[in-house]
Amino acid sequence: MAERAGSNILSQPRAVWAVAFACVIAFMGIGLVDPILPAISAELGASQAQTMLLFTSYLAITGLAMFFTSYVSSRFGAKRTLVVGLALIVVFATLAGSSGSVGEIVGFRAGWGLGNALFISTALATIVGAASGGVNSAIILYEAALGLGIATGPLLGGALGAVSWRGPFFGTAVLMTIGLVAIAVLLPKAPPAAERVTLSATFAALRHPALLTLGVAALFYNYGFFSLLAYTPFPLEAAAQRAGMAAFGAHQLGLIFCGWGLCLALTSVFAAPFLTRRIGRQRVLYAMLTLLAADLAVMAWRVDDLTTLVVATIVAGLFLGVMNTVLTESVMEATELPRSVASSTYSGIRFVGGAVAPAVAGVIAARAGAASPYVVGSAALLVSILVLAVGRRHLRSLGGSDHGAALRQAQGADVPALGSVDEASALTGADA
Repeated sequence: MAERAGSNILSQPRAVWAVAFACVIAFMGIGLVDPILPAISAELGASQAQTMLLFTSYLAITGLAMFFTSYVSSRFGAKRTLVVGLALIVVFATLAGSSGSVGEIVGFRAGWGLGNALFISTALATIVGAASGGVNSAIILYEAALGLGIATGPLLGGALGAVSWRGPFFGTAVLMTIGLVAIAVLLPKAPPAAERVTLSATFAALRHPALLTLGVAALFYNYGFFSLLAYTPFPLEAAAQRAGMAAFGAHQLGLIFCGWGLCLALTSVFAAPFLTRRIGRQRVLYAMLTLLAADLAVMAWRVDDLTTLVVATIVAGLFLGVMNTVLTESVMEATELPRSVASSTYSGIRFVGGAVAPAVAGVIAARAGAASPYVVGSAALLVSILVLAVGRRHLRSLGGSDHGAALRQAQGADVPALGSVDEASALTGADA
């Protein structure tokens, strides 16, 4: 099935490519500010902890909004939800670039997170509805867009940030405007969902043991993920200064995180399906979390060495790409809940970890040393492994690449068929 998806992935209607392009730009927001964090901290007189709140506000609002996006999209339809989400990103990215203090940027990044939640909660379902090749092809296209967005975000941030820290925000606003126009013109209008999601559905879904297990595991995984993403620019800059690299700045940071994002994109598309077919989803999850924990431990051990930090940062992208894809597929395979509800619930839990990590990293680095955020991040990944191990009886459907789908089909005709828009809705926010 993965091979058929790969053969069809490039043969898509224009509407699919319009949404995929907008996905790339939306996912740029995750790593866009990485290269300019030290510059913002220096020019606006903010501490590392204050500056990293740019990630916290963005991720916290994205996560909270995810609990309600299925309710919104089921009433207003995919196209309207996408357009409103993109419009909010354009407005708040522009306002962030016009800010005069870190506090203002943090606030506007929160608004940006709301727009991002509305967009990503609908993007994959929209792609599946218009794509050729079924849901597997759509997932691969979506993961590729995520990886390219994460890769090009730091590259754009580094290039424009070398001129001014305001540049990346204005650049994103311009590119997202192009994506908004493309979707408005190329994506046909679809009616709201036939079955509307209730406001309490996502919270009720927390009672599902498989979804809760994956959500809590992803919470700790995302803590480790954003311990690396949000904090690493600061020890990289410090290590470069100790190495005598006076010219090290936004451009160099952008190149490093571009390499990280490219690795993430490649493994999400190519390595994840291969590993899943060979050893099954649960074993892949255990292996990648272990490797990520070891990677962060090495960064803690050699936090003063520039070469080690650069190599470990880029290598981490290899493991993160596999994790993102396999976690996304695992949500689909492990639950028989309505798919848009599963997506909102899972994503809301997961983003909590991403929001907490930047807020904690700066504080503990100031009190316990530069290596401490990596130590805590590595420990969080080990906790994620423990959560999966404790809840493994709820995840028995994840042994192979297609076993869960077959199990759900055997459970009854009321479960959405693989390849439907409802099926894809479980996955829409899982990787942002």
